[in-house]
Amino acid sequence: MSITLTDIRTCLLKEQLLKEIVTTTDWSLSLPDRFSTTQIHELSYDSRNVSESTLFFCKGLGFKEEYLKNAVAEGLKFYVSETPYEANASLGFIVTDIRKAMAALSMLFYDYPQSKMTLIAFTGTKGKTTAAYFTKFILDHSTNNKTAMLSTMNSTLDGKTFFKSQLTTPESMDLYRMMAEAVDNQMTHFVMEVSSQAYKVQRVYGLFFDVGIFLNISPDHISPIEHPTFDDYFYCKRQLIAHSKKIVINRESDYFHLLKETAEMTDTPMITYGSTEDELTDYTYTRDPQDSLVFSVTSPQDTLHLTGQYQLRLGGEFNMGNALSAAIAASLSGASSKDCQQGVADTVVPGRMEQLTNANGAQVYVDYAHNYVSLQNLLQFVKEEHSDGRIIVVIGSTGDKAISRRKDFGSVLSDLADIAFLTTDDPATEDPQQISEQIAEHIKSDVDFKIIIDREEAIQAALAVSKPEDAIVLAGKGADLFQKVGKQDVPYEGDYAIAERLIAAQK
Repeated sequence: MSITLTDIRTCLLKEQLLKEIVTTTDWSLSLPDRFSTTQIHELSYDSRNVSESTLFFCKGLGFKEEYLKNAVAEGLKFYVSETPYEANASLGFIVTDIRKAMAALSMLFYDYPQSKMTLIAFTGTKGKTTAAYFTKFILDHSTNNKTAMLSTMNSTLDGKTFFKSQLTTPESMDLYRMMAEAVDNQMTHFVMEVSSQAYKVQRVYGLFFDVGIFLNISPDHISPIEHPTFDDYFYCKRQLIAHSKKIVINRESDYFHLLKETAEMTDTPMITYGSTEDELTDYTYTRDPQDSLVFSVTSPQDTLHLTGQYQLRLGGEFNMGNALSAAIAASLSGASSKDCQQGVADTVVPGRMEQLTNANGAQVYVDYAHNYVSLQNLLQFVKEEHSDGRIIVVIGSTGDKAISRRKDFGSVLSDLADIAFLTTDDPATEDPQQISEQIAEHIKSDVDFKIIIDREEAIQAALAVSKPEDAIVLAGKGADLFQKVGKQDVPYEGDYAIAERLIAAQK
């Protein structure tokens, strides 16, 4: 792939992002003739990965001029920045917003791959990954496995080979590179999660989705390094509505009226779903009273032909809502009602509601629940299933982000847990002991808790104190096979594998 410097200038002017073009001798809005046909063959925002034909983006709060100078010393000639640098580069495009510029130029460089697939995007505080998986499993039936997916847990660009994503929504350059690869792999549909940070830092600037799904909203990611307030977090989430051709909204989401107003104001066609019938709910799901893994769907109009009975593999009424949102999104993207029923019945999600049985008969649940609402829903479900036993929880909280979760976890544990082991979960540059102590500060009831920093030891302790009627919940890591310690991703055996090994050793 390649573009010319003229193409770059034209794109930046069209997006009203270009401030000036600087060379070693002049500032101008025009491109010097000697550069008009110069080809760019690579894009990069890593100063260690450049060549003479690279366009380099000077982005990030931690960016230093020395990074650009080092890249120029390695042969770099062309860069994009919000400020001119004395780096002796051949040419710099100076822009008003580096992240918007990177998104716009990445689209151009990769030849607008988003226009060559059906794009489906989920946002919400909880359920994005599960709903994305439901959608992929449904669309795999209707597209013959030609559905790519980007999710927090696993991603695939060929429909079958999976890898772990570093970010819920990748940087714009990486996102369009991945989309282009999916197009090369002949994928027809692209399912992804869109985080609030993706809108906050312009990772999806200029991107419109064929179908957007707004699952829910509750306070999360509130911290000095993410969203300073809930208002900021919620506003960023709502941007999906304005950037979708059709929007699916949970009727029971908090602030539904504002979501509905946003759709109306942006002229975005809206379909709603929920568990309670009213005049504003297009599709309603109802749990089968005899089987917690079966639900039925009703609708006064049923324009998508989705009414009927659905079978789940994932427990919890909240997953019925996730499944219905996925069925609506997939139906709007070409799936049949039969595809929806088969896909929902087939769906399994790594690290979601995975179950083991302890040597003494106690049930062990491994789940990715990692914020207030998802942990609350998980523990409520487990408590209903094991009303005669105790709920034993192993949990930590991530470092360097979502600091508000520490208080949230303390509140949920106070309400729903009997025993808690506070431990390590991606501490990054923070001390996991201090993170655990901050969770403990907010445990207000008579919950018996203990801090065990080594996560395997915490799991072992939970298994050891359990009784046959109890339930053990290993929350937060799910199927994640790494612990983020410092700036490194350190290999981790995984909660399920550790529990399975420890249980086998007891037999």
